Amino acid sequence: MKQKGCIGIDIGGTNLRLALVDQEGRVLARSEEATLPAAGLPFLLSRLEFALEGLRETARSAGMEVVAVGAGVPGLVGRDGVVRASVNIPALEEVRLGEEIEKAVGLPVLLVNDANACAVGEHRFGAGRGCSSLLVVTLGTGIGAGLILDGRLWVGADGAAGELGHVPVEPLGRPCGCGARGCLEQYASATAISGGSGDAEAVAAMARGGDAGSLTLFAEAGRYLGIAVAGVVNLLNLEAVILAGGVSGSFELLEPSLRRELSARSIAVPGARVRILKGSLGNDAGVLGAAALACSSLPL
Repeated sequence: MKQKGCIGIDIGGTNLRLALVDQEGRVLARSEEATLPAAGLPFLLSRLEFALEGLRETARSAGMEVVAVGAGVPGLVGRDGVVRASVNIPALEEVRLGEEIEKAVGLPVLLVNDANACAVGEHRFGAGRGCSSLLVVTLGTGIGAGLILDGRLWVGADGAAGELGHVPVEPLGRPCGCGARGCLEQYASATAISGGSGDAEAVAAMARGGDAGSLTLFAEAGRYLGIAVAGVVNLLNLEAVILAGGVSGSFELLEPSLRRELSARSIAVPGARVRILKGSLGNDAGVLGAAALACSSLPL
């Protein structure tokens, strides 16, 4: 009997990451392609089809049958499978992307928000193993989040839950692209930390070298994260909040002020229970989570 597995896809604004994953969550092969979002939807689909066929051939050579594909996409994914908004890849908006990939490769495709895929990955295989209720915060160009409640991914009435980046932390603060003011994303994302360049790693390097201004930028980002996270912790009594995404590589610069703010703003029982953790899967969180969701949606 052939071993069965799934392919996970993480569709980012810069790269398409794919992985062939077995039922135990082991990555057996990988592929990475440039997204080139300006090239449009047909080009993106052709890149995906090429990469998927390469991984399927790898699976066939190993005696494995690929039974489904899971894809995480940066944007709001409705319960009807339509990408409602995707700031980084506008060509995906109002597209039934899962159906388009299914047509191209002839496999069942499950489409999810990328932060939700990351949350499932960390919950099943990473820093969140053993927790039944947790929040995974993805810190990158923007800020997203995936929520696991009582062991299940929670996406809300319309599939749009988890927009932590648009929780207001300064009611009369900076204008946000969503149309509101004072959203967390304007204070704690890579874009905010870097002053608009998106290169938060350069700021982190200066902070580690002792630059006072850079240290302040990360301390402020951590403080605002603490404000937002405290509200979620008080509301949901979570076991863990996990920081993932590119900016989480600077966890040690964010953590002290985040913890101080969380301690000051959380009520006793939820505040004492919750742990603040760094994600352990890096770039694999999204592909593992997407593959796991695809596999669990089918009888294997």
